[in-house]
Amino acid sequence: MTDLTERRIVITGAAGGLGRDIARTCAAKGASLVLSDLDQDALNAVQAELAETGATVETLTADLGDPESIVAFGKAVGGPVHGLINNGAIATGIGGIGFEEIPIDSWDKVMTVNVRGTWLMIRALAPALRASGSGRIVNLASDTALWGAPNLMSYISSKGAIIAMTRGLARELGPDKVGVTAIAPGILTTPSTEYVPEARHTLYETGRAVPGPQGTGEVADVAAYLCTVPAITLTGQVMPVDHGFVFN
Repeated sequence: MTDLTERRIVITGAAGGLGRDIARTCAAKGASLVLSDLDQDALNAVQAELAETGATVETLTADLGDPESIVAFGKAVGGPVHGLINNGAIATGIGGIGFEEIPIDSWDKVMTVNVRGTWLMIRALAPALRASGSGRIVNLASDTALWGAPNLMSYISSKGAIIAMTRGLARELGPDKVGVTAIAPGILTTPSTEYVPEARHTLYETGRAVPGPQGTGEVADVAAYLCTVPAITLTGQVMPVDHGFVFN
């Protein structure tokens, strides 16, 4: 059973889609939340929704492409922090072209936000995670980095870096009782995947061990569990959560 009572969880990219559903799940499990995104109005809407359930929710904007914004965010969050779920990333508008056609500025933006932004967010909140005595970091990777999805090179490269980062940080933060894991979803039924060609959706829906589409709910459940105290035993692990499309 996932119990997040008396645990304070920070979630990036929380204004919509998977991030919003992770916030809903963590709140339902008893967590108090700090939600971050670029869109304050959308954050306010999520906050209002969750407040009606009795959840304690703070909202703070942060730009994962701006180091100063991340530092300021970390200071504003304070401590302690029991969980950090790094969901914020660039995931749309960057696929469907071969690696030779990717504009350099597009590649750099994806790496800046998805990789550097995740590293800087962890660095900014590391003192608060250590101070909690049972900090947990959950990084959102992607199963596309595990099976080598074509025509998505900047994205899968960024998520491959997240996987490597997760393993290295698990070693560095383990002595401080901070657990670091990554989850690797496949294509989910969210607005952010509407642009994905139908053939790719079909590939997933027919190639999963459990065939069919996959929503965000189960991914959110796994993310929430990984913020619990017992989840320390999974530190360093990368878990595909894609109904068996990839076995790791």
